This record gives sequence, structure tokens and C-alpha cells, in this order.
Amino acid sequence: MINISRSPLRISFFGGGTDYPAYFHHHPGSVLGASIDKYIYTIALPMADFAEHRYRITYRIVEGVDRVEDIKHNVIRATLLDMRYDKPLNLAIISDLPGNSGLGSSSSFTVGFIALMEFLNRRSITKFDLFKRAVYTERDLLKENVGIQDQIHAAFGGLNLYQFHKDDLTIRPAQMATECREALDRSLCLVYTGIQRHASTTVEEQVKNTEEKKINKDLSRLVELCQEGLRVLEGRNPETMLCDLGKLVSEGWEAKRRFSSSVSLPKIDATYDEAMRLGAYGGKLCGAGGGGFLLFMAPEHVQAKMIETFGQKSFVKICLEDNGAGIISR
Repeated sequence: MINISRSPLRISFFGGGTDYPAYFHHHPGSVLGASIDKYIYTIALPMADFAEHRYRITYRIVEGVDRVEDIKHNVIRATLLDMRYDKPLNLAIISDLPGNSGLGSSSSFTVGFIALMEFLNRRSITKFDLFKRAVYTERDLLKENVGIQDQIHAAFGGLNLYQFHKDDLTIRPAQMATECREALDRSLCLVYTGIQRHASTTVEEQVKNTEEKKINKDLSRLVELCQEGLRVLEGRNPETMLCDLGKLVSEGWEAKRRFSSSVSLPKIDATYDEAMRLGAYGGKLCGAGGGGFLLFMAPEHVQAKMIETFGQKSFVKICLEDNGAGIISR
């Protein structure tokens, strides 16, 4: 039996930065975003009786060890130690898109791996507890400097407005007309900057500025944009929705660029400006900043121009997905 967890990557339209405790422990935070049809797959394979090691983990490297404590992959090691797991384990990790690129891949893996281990241990887990366990693993066990939106998107899936204040979390699904949802799906695309970065280090200056209340005005505006963006998404005219949403997303990107000096780079700005010149409705950099993917909403004829300009290898067509993390058994 081969068991596979599939956990989605994500995009956020508005609110990134307000999902850090430095902000939402003091002010209401909010994120409007969605999981997308690109995934992290974590595969649990049968371990052969003659295997050289008790634990074999295949990702960008191959690990073969006999003790959980010796596993180099920090999420796997921390999770197994926390679960007190001591059975043999043979894992392979595959991603549709590169890691460290602003799409929440690290947290998506954490969510998917916890879901897989709970399944292997024959235990059920709710989406809410899956989200909470992933946050606990990253923030408490690993001391990572991360927010909470990536884990929410991966666990719950769908296009939602998430609101959080102190220990409270509310989830409001976007109530979109079919034609508007289809138009949004057609418009969504990513352009890869070719720059990989680690969000935990990129966001250090941003968190410091948040704690010192230097960017509260911009963070508050992003919370407002979540509500405005939800109203736009729930409109009934697809073309109007896309035009208005694009303008708001670009406004949010301008605010986010002021979070810290490392959010954007000249190459990122040049790519964004060129896509807008070609006719995109709007766009922003995904994730904490410093590299990764730019998200755009653009008509299909503009997407064709973007492929010509940036190259087929840098262009990724995406759509939204509604399911969140799940298990596939074969």
C-alpha cells in the first residue's frame, strides 16, 4: 500500500503581514486568499525488510538514518520526535513548483506531512487541528519566523476571508457567481523571478517594523482591502470584477513594498512593470518578498504576450482549488 498526502500551495490577494502574532495579537488581522491547483506530495512507501536503514527520506537529497534524532529534514525530525514515532519509515517528497518561492510550500508540506502521519497512525484529524498542529510545529518546535496564513490555506483549501485576533479565527468563504469564478480562474497566472529565498529570514525586518509600529498604517490598509476585495469578488459582472480586483491587488502590493527594504528588488519591479504595461489587470509578489513568484490577473491574450516576453519556463498558469490537504491511498 502506498499512501500519499496532497497539500496545496497558495496565493493571497490581500492581508499578508497581518497574520503574524506581532500584529494580530494587538489588532484584528485578515487575509483574503486561496489554495491553488499546484501541490506538495508526500509519499509513504513500504520499507523493504532488507533496507539498510530504518528511515529513508527522499527530497532534494536522500537521507538514510537509523534514529529519528539524526534526520536532517527539520519538519520531519521535529514532527516524529513530537509524536514519539519509532517505526520504520520510507518517504518521498515531490513538489509541483520550486520551494522558497512565496507560495507557502514549507507550511504546505508541514500540513501534508502531519496529515499523512495521522493517517498512518490510524487517527483522524480535523482541518482546524491540522492547521493548529502545523503552526505549533513551525513556531513552537522549530522557532521559525512564520505567520499563520500558509497553514490555514493548506489545511482548509478554497477561496476564503480569514480573520484572526488573538486566539480567535473566523473563516468566511467567498460567495462567487460561477461565471465570476471561471473568469478569475482564466485570469490567474504566475511569473517566476528566478530568485529563491527563505521567508523566515526575509521577514525579519518586517516583523521588527511591525513590533515597532512603523508599518501599522499599511497593515491596517491591507485589512481594509480584504473586505473591499471580498465585495469585488462577490460581484456579478466578471469583467468589472477582474478590473476592480486587479486595481486593489496592485494597491496592496504598493503598500506591502513599504514593509521592509527587502520586500522587492529591481528585477522584481521590472517584471511587474512590464506585465502591467502588457495589459495585466493587476499583480503582486507572492509571499514575504525578496523573490519567488509574481501573481498576475490578466486576460488570456495578455498572458500570451507574457509568455513571449518572460519565456514559457517562467510562466505558470494556475487555477483555484477547493479541497485543501487530503490523503490518496493506492
